[in-house]
Amino acid sequence: MIRYRTITALLAFWLAAVPSLPVAAGSDENPGGSFFSKLPVEVHGFYEMRAGYRLRKDKYAKDMSIMENRLQLDLYSYLDWGDIQVKGDVFGDLVEEQAGFDLREANMFIRPFDYMDMKIGRQILTWGTGDLIFINDLFPKDWQSFFIGRDNEYLKAPSDAVKVSLFGDWANLDIVYTPRFDPDRFIDGTRLSYWSSGAGSLAGDNAIVHTDRPDRWFRDDEIAARLYKNIKNYEYALYGYRGYWKSPGGQNPAMNQAQFPDLNVYGASVRGAVGKGIGNIEVGYYESADDASGKNALINNSEMRYLLGYTQEIGRDLTMGLQYYVEQMLDFDAYKRSLTSGPARDRYRHLTTVRLTKLLMNQNLRLSLFTYYSPSDKDVHMRPNLNYKINDNLAWELGANVFFGDYPSTFFGQFQNNTNIYTGWRYTF
Repeated sequence: MIRYRTITALLAFWLAAVPSLPVAAGSDENPGGSFFSKLPVEVHGFYEMRAGYRLRKDKYAKDMSIMENRLQLDLYSYLDWGDIQVKGDVFGDLVEEQAGFDLREANMFIRPFDYMDMKIGRQILTWGTGDLIFINDLFPKDWQSFFIGRDNEYLKAPSDAVKVSLFGDWANLDIVYTPRFDPDRFIDGTRLSYWSSGAGSLAGDNAIVHTDRPDRWFRDDEIAARLYKNIKNYEYALYGYRGYWKSPGGQNPAMNQAQFPDLNVYGASVRGAVGKGIGNIEVGYYESADDASGKNALINNSEMRYLLGYTQEIGRDLTMGLQYYVEQMLDFDAYKRSLTSGPARDRYRHLTTVRLTKLLMNQNLRLSLFTYYSPSDKDVHMRPNLNYKINDNLAWELGANVFFGDYPSTFFGQFQNNTNIYTGWRYTF
């Protein structure tokens, strides 16, 4: 979220920058055209109504999982020296009984040289090869939106950053610098109940997670890089990151605060044609810099993460995607010796995913099912979804988030009482 005074300043900057852009060609000959067509910018957006309810009683959260109206405006200007984009959502939220503004993007794009692009400001960033699994994508996520039934676009939270892209014959390089740490919009008990390791039980609005967030400009910063090259229809990439665990990865019991310990990540990936489909492999080494020995059970241990994926069209307008993902704790013996209470994590966490997507009615109806299943944690998250495009502007959606597991302390098992069904109408312009 961002304060209205800041919003006003950003819009004033945008309006001051665009007068040099001529009105779209033909607008003078069409005085009866729409209001938006006469502006010196491209204007897109949508209006959406979305509602959802829990299918199980949860004493730590409201029965409504989501109940909101949302208006998004996406303003884009093409200038001689670059591009300017401002995108934001005005929303009314009945679950938290508040209205607000979420600035999704506010940036300018320039190309100072033929071999260099720069994007400066608030932006949505992503890279890596996983489908709803992220290893080397260390940009902020909105896990609350993901689990309560907002559109998948809201899983990606914005970053306040500078992205520099360098292009060459030998390889391409992306560098992202974030001058102040941008954490995930993580599960903190305000909308979803969760497993509290401190209390040893499920918790929610009775135990809101308070954090000690690194927030000093140019001191608590992040830097991420990707070096990639296409060779014979295969994309090879190397990744690096220096910053912090994006969701709380440590505890300060004296202050009753969750912490974001230092984190360094080094990874690689390859993606390309395999048989009749597309395959991908991705790995990442997570170096927990504040607990290099693994002896502090209150700080996330160093890990290796592995991902193997494959996607193929298996029928007419029917696509299937499969993934196998593993998290390996590297200093497991030291972690076990330092653990004083609560259930211990496994040395290996295995996770499989299956995505099925079917298009019907001239591709206006999309049926999809995305399922996470962990054979080590013995828990499941299912995401069935139906989306019907009524016409070029109007669409209706019905979906659910279904959780179950054998233990309340596992990642998906902790959300069993958050199982919900939702529906939404979206008018796009």
